[in-house]
Amino acid sequence: MQVEGNIGPIERLDVQAVAVAVFKDEKPNTDYLKKLDELSGGLVNAVIDSGEFSGKEGETSYLHLVGNNKLKAQRLLLVGVGAKDEYDAAGASQMSGTAVRSLRDKKVNSIAVAPRSSGDSSEIAAVAVEGAFIAVFDPDKYRTVEKENQKKVDRIVVVIEGADAGAVNSGVETGRIIGESINFTRDMANEPGAYMTPSDMAERAREVATEFGLSIDVLDEARMEQEGMGSLLSVSRGSEQPAKLIILKYTPPNVDESNKELLSFVGKGVTFDSGGISLKPGENMELMKYDMTGGATVIGTMRAIAQLKPPIPILGVAPCTENLPSGKATKPGDVVRAMTGKTIEVINTDAEGRLILADAMAYAKKLGATKIIDMATLTGAVSIALGDVNAAVLGTDQPLIDEIISAGREVGEKFWQLPLDKEYSKQIKSDIADIKNVGGRKAGTITAAAFLKEFADGVAWAHLDIAGTAWGDEAKPYRSKGPTGIAVRTLLKIVERASAKK
Repeated sequence: MQVEGNIGPIERLDVQAVAVAVFKDEKPNTDYLKKLDELSGGLVNAVIDSGEFSGKEGETSYLHLVGNNKLKAQRLLLVGVGAKDEYDAAGASQMSGTAVRSLRDKKVNSIAVAPRSSGDSSEIAAVAVEGAFIAVFDPDKYRTVEKENQKKVDRIVVVIEGADAGAVNSGVETGRIIGESINFTRDMANEPGAYMTPSDMAERAREVATEFGLSIDVLDEARMEQEGMGSLLSVSRGSEQPAKLIILKYTPPNVDESNKELLSFVGKGVTFDSGGISLKPGENMELMKYDMTGGATVIGTMRAIAQLKPPIPILGVAPCTENLPSGKATKPGDVVRAMTGKTIEVINTDAEGRLILADAMAYAKKLGATKIIDMATLTGAVSIALGDVNAAVLGTDQPLIDEIISAGREVGEKFWQLPLDKEYSKQIKSDIADIKNVGGRKAGTITAAAFLKEFADGVAWAHLDIAGTAWGDEAKPYRSKGPTGIAVRTLLKIVERASAKK
């Protein structure tokens, strides 16, 4: 999809349709809508006065322009964005996505989006493009029926009238990079387990590293054995597919060798999770192809970082494995030894994500990580606690947790902090080993984080449980159902903020 920036005027844009943000209860006598009404031959005033359209968030009104139309475009879409004082960059992204999905359904191939935000023009252009890319992704990759006649959008123009052209064009390029990387992550998460094995994930990571200039190392099981990663390897034991530990690193040009700080993203990459010997119920097990979303998020984020080129180094680690039952699989009651030497009693083999993250976090620390953010579709309990609205964040470093929540709010991703008091660690004490991998029915999301805390010594650490938010069961006006790409934008915002402090 071709994306462009433009500073107007809107009437000269050579596109099939123009989409314009309209605030809730905005009257057509405001300067912008008054001009738009004149350009459309009075249609804007007519549709608002009729009460058909009030500017509520997500509301749309589609108009064919004839007669006195002074716009070059022949179609106009009004997109409601809610209250003006609540409209922000995240709202502009959703406005753009809503416009693109709505107009695509009308077989419009070229669209101009006017988000009308008063924020920084470069940032607004970026989020509008991100929203457009998010909008055009659909999880129907393997559908063949009517695929040839599928509606698509070829060209998006983000118009911010009167802005600096350089800033708008810079924002458009940033938005393209981020939007494509979010969809890269979503595509990986959507792949069936047969097409996204640990080896396939490693190959995708190699392709990203080669194309965009990241360094890469992939540990096979023999090297994991040498490193003492018994916790990670205990999960892969039941599968014919070998585990992989993917290491991606971005090093900026002219890196400051005196700076020993290294931010690391660690993501769970269970490419299919049957539960192992502690077998899951069959209903909805097909969704467990998305249990590698944390790892896909790391790879997608590193893909964007390599192109955005921040002035700080970033490490990405993705432990990848299947979790299947077989005669070789780890059994409930087995004791395994992690890379740190800590012994773990495996009570439930379906609590496998924390087992692979434990060794991945330990290896990130070995590579010099001083700050770790891990992300995982870790617990079903988080969906009970927070539904599909907020992802959970827990950790040992309150400033880092606050930064995640703040960055997420800025990009439109919601994170809610859950407590991690020391009392919760009592639930994972084992009678025969140092710790056990589950702490019972109570506070399941918290005790999972308490387990990971055992491997976060010496670093600032935060954990994101994205199990309830990584997959959308229902389509939104601005996004299809299926994988959401949650956390990519938040992680990139954190990198952006850290870079600004350099």
